[in-house]
Amino acid sequence: MSKNEAILDLAKKTFETESKSIGHLASLLNNDFPGAVECIIKSKGRVIVSGIGKSAIIASKISATLNSTGTPAIFMHAGDAIHGDLGTIQENDVVICISKSGSTPEIKMLVPLIKRGKNKLIGMTGNLDSFLAKQSDFVLNTFVAKEACPNNLAPTTSTTAQLVMGDALAICLLELKGFSSKDFAKYHPGGSLGKRLYLRVADIAQNNQRPQVEMDTDVKKVIVEISEKMLGVSAVIKDDEIVGIVTDGDIRRMLNKYDNINGLTAKDIMTLNPKTIETDVLAIKALELMQDKGISQVLAVEGSKYVGVVHLHNLINEGIL
Repeated sequence: MSKNEAILDLAKKTFETESKSIGHLASLLNNDFPGAVECIIKSKGRVIVSGIGKSAIIASKISATLNSTGTPAIFMHAGDAIHGDLGTIQENDVVICISKSGSTPEIKMLVPLIKRGKNKLIGMTGNLDSFLAKQSDFVLNTFVAKEACPNNLAPTTSTTAQLVMGDALAICLLELKGFSSKDFAKYHPGGSLGKRLYLRVADIAQNNQRPQVEMDTDVKKVIVEISEKMLGVSAVIKDDEIVGIVTDGDIRRMLNKYDNINGLTAKDIMTLNPKTIETDVLAIKALELMQDKGISQVLAVEGSKYVGVVHLHNLINEGIL
């Protein structure tokens, strides 16, 4: 076996080991899982997610996922908690404590302090006989038979199981709370995913110049208008309504067709019935229209009124494409 083949074989074995462990998680679920979900939903406080070592990193990720899907959460490192950060936990908060063994010194110190505050405790552990499991109000079993590490030492499969269990919690909470795509956009206003859900045609068109000419505008002036407005297109207007469009492509076709362009007007070279889109439509719909029709621009309108242009480059710059 070559070196490359050996590396690929190790990677595949890692995938297989972890996927089998994740698949086994479903068989470990019991009524403690819906109990934990209901506990969080009924709580008037936040979810405090804590752990030590690699489990702390997973706890941080779970906290972030909960926050982004509508469940207020805070990450609290178990080591820091017993050295001053315990004040993070407020009266109505629910605490999720993550530990593979469930019996590390930090966990043994932290859990009684949580219980003393009368906060509900959700333990996520792979050892049902552990201190954490026995002290928790609800136990989420993340047992794995072995780590993907050949020495069965480095947290790999176990942390993946914790992450997946956290995702399952977040998704169940999301569904039960009726968290919608609009809610998602509210929590992700700066990302490309959020923009797909809230950015509208008007938001883009209003920032562009608005190239337009009349039907009898000399073709040389049409070229100047397209060049100056830098959108590769100009609407052709009559009585404040769109009657056609002149694009860079129309200009090229004109130059191929005519040796002398003197006397030509916008009416002679324009394309009739141009594609338009309403300003209150999501910008992602403009992208879909462009892709469907094989075009790079679409005219934005409010009813029959010409408002501006949305260019493919605008959508790329916004990260929508």
